[in-house]
Amino acid sequence: MLIDSHCHLDQLDLTAYQGSLDAALKHAREFDVHHFLCVCIDMNNIQATLDIARARADVSASVGVHPSEQHSHDPSLAELIQLASEDKVVAIGETGLDYYRVQGDVEWQQERFRRHIRAAREVGKPLIVHTREARADTIRILKEENAHEVGGVLHCFTETLEMAQQAMEIGFYISFSGIITFKNAVELQEVVKKVPLERMLIETDAPYLAPVPYRGKPNEPAYVKYVAEKIAELTGQTYTAIAKATSDNFSRLFKTAKIAV
Repeated sequence: MLIDSHCHLDQLDLTAYQGSLDAALKHAREFDVHHFLCVCIDMNNIQATLDIARARADVSASVGVHPSEQHSHDPSLAELIQLASEDKVVAIGETGLDYYRVQGDVEWQQERFRRHIRAAREVGKPLIVHTREARADTIRILKEENAHEVGGVLHCFTETLEMAQQAMEIGFYISFSGIITFKNAVELQEVVKKVPLERMLIETDAPYLAPVPYRGKPNEPAYVKYVAEKIAELTGQTYTAIAKATSDNFSRLFKTAKIAV
């Protein structure tokens, strides 16, 4: 069994499925993907995220605001706590820091990140962290805000082995996406080889970042299979071992997710 630990089901390109999300998820199940974490990126899509999860037993949800969403509604601590208290919500995020396109002041990003961590600690649910070109600040803030109390995952990981090790030291998992199948991802593939299987998750980040052989096309949860296959190739483990370990890790991290056996 595979689990797509990070996807945006409300944003999928459903053209190939005549507009039916259920048809896309059925296709994913044919690829042995049996649970999906639908991740919120801003307050405009929170309702769609929650509605999708509420209507399907094999979909969980998160609540949070992506660090690149500078001009969207910035939820208060109380708002985050209220939203995250729903049973279907298994995590806070995605949140974090992204300095790639930011010019000037980044204090607003850091304050929002801290607020999400505090909400996660208040409700006792893990964090889904996005980080890009903000390695030192990401780790520093996670430590300062005692994020180890709830743990979490650095999703769609593209950073260094050093950062992965620092995150794992405070109880975080490392999640790999279809990027690891790209020919130019040589350095990241070396990181994959060194991250312990017991600290690893897999994801699509659909509809973004489709893996080879679908690179450049819309991504979908079924394609998490290709991420698992690439990790097996890189690590010398069997595909079955990768599928079992990453699914077990998901259940261990997202304790409130209801996974059908």
